[in-house]
Amino acid sequence: MKEWKPAKWGLMILVMVCSASVQAQQTPQAEIHAFSLQQALDYAKQNNMQVKNALLDIQIQEQTNREFTGAAYPQISASGSLVYNAKLPVSLVPAEFFGGQPGTFEKLAFGVKWGATGGISLNQIVFDGQVFVGLQARKTLVQFQEKYAEVTEEIIRANVYKVYYQLVASKTQIELLDANIALLDKLQHDTRVMQENGFAEKLDLDKIIVQLANLHTEKVGALNQIRNGYLGLKVLIGMPVRDSLLLTDTLSDEKIKSGVLEIDDFNYEQRKDYQYANLGIALGEYDIRRYKLSKLPTLALNGYYNKNAQRNKFDFLGDGDWFDISAITLQLNIPIFTGFSANARIAKAKLALQQSINQRDALKINIDNEIETARNNFNTAITTLDYQKENMQLAETVFQQTKKKFEAGMGSNTEITQAQTDMKAAQTNYINALYSAIIARVDYEKATGKL
Repeated sequence: MKEWKPAKWGLMILVMVCSASVQAQQTPQAEIHAFSLQQALDYAKQNNMQVKNALLDIQIQEQTNREFTGAAYPQISASGSLVYNAKLPVSLVPAEFFGGQPGTFEKLAFGVKWGATGGISLNQIVFDGQVFVGLQARKTLVQFQEKYAEVTEEIIRANVYKVYYQLVASKTQIELLDANIALLDKLQHDTRVMQENGFAEKLDLDKIIVQLANLHTEKVGALNQIRNGYLGLKVLIGMPVRDSLLLTDTLSDEKIKSGVLEIDDFNYEQRKDYQYANLGIALGEYDIRRYKLSKLPTLALNGYYNKNAQRNKFDFLGDGDWFDISAITLQLNIPIFTGFSANARIAKAKLALQQSINQRDALKINIDNEIETARNNFNTAITTLDYQKENMQLAETVFQQTKKKFEAGMGSNTEITQAQTDMKAAQTNYINALYSAIIARVDYEKATGKL
């Protein structure tokens, strides 16, 4: 077997260290973020890709407005041309003009070899109804995109609310699992002592060991779900997955209940999607006005000033005449018959506007339904939460009393197993009720435009 020489080992180690150093420099460093809910919302507003693209749409619309506004300004351009006539055009001229025989013709080439033209032109729209309506609609178009960005942001906010508080509530789930594991650890220890002294059977101890293993397995699964939940929240707010995220807010039953059903002054304008629908209707009205004004005459002012020179040799920079050419034109276009296309565009715009109005009316019905459904769900969720919390506390009391009876030799292992099962079911029901209450609160605030 071939031996490795120490020099080769040293070279390999050096290469590995250098490679690791380069990789560490190229890999972005992970950051640690400790976020309250508001900080998570602010981070999502800055980094969520949907929100960022919606904000870019606003800038795109602003640039589109500038492009459209530019059409109403004077359009000034300069031009120049250089012509070389390789072969001058030939014309037949009666020979008698030059003293020749009548009835015959002479071939004459007219023109010069070189020609140059340079000048400047101006075009200005004096009146065009469609352009004026477009100028009036600029502000509404920007507001339309701004409102779309707000609607997008609200959807992201609602999802951040739900995921954030569900992850906060998951701490309670882990705490309950840890408490149950601690209880069963203590019960396992006490039962082992009782079994060693002949007051309990080995079967009783084995049952507790099985329950304890189930709890550990459940905790492993819960922790995995929580880790995945944190990954989902990072993606939602636009945070790199490699970064660490800590949630600093806390959650209680009272915090979930407080202030929600006090909302009694609702109007549809509080909903951003309703505001968005109104702006869509306003743009539809602009379309109708634009197509109606397309029937009016348009007036444009055009003018140009050129310099022209002709030479037999390329000597435009030397002596020689340059001739002025200029004109001013006022052009009036009067549409007389367009094949009814203008009427068709107006009718189509009116139908599209009616569709937008119908969609807004349908949105009002959906909003009413969302509010009532969310209110019912929230009331039910709070009632269920209170009931499950009391039931969990009662189940914990029953377990503790049953445990004491078992340790005193007055109860059976079957009783304590059933009490532990009931307590675990009650805790699971409470956690589910807590999650449902969080979602119900967010849905109600979103439905009433208060999120």
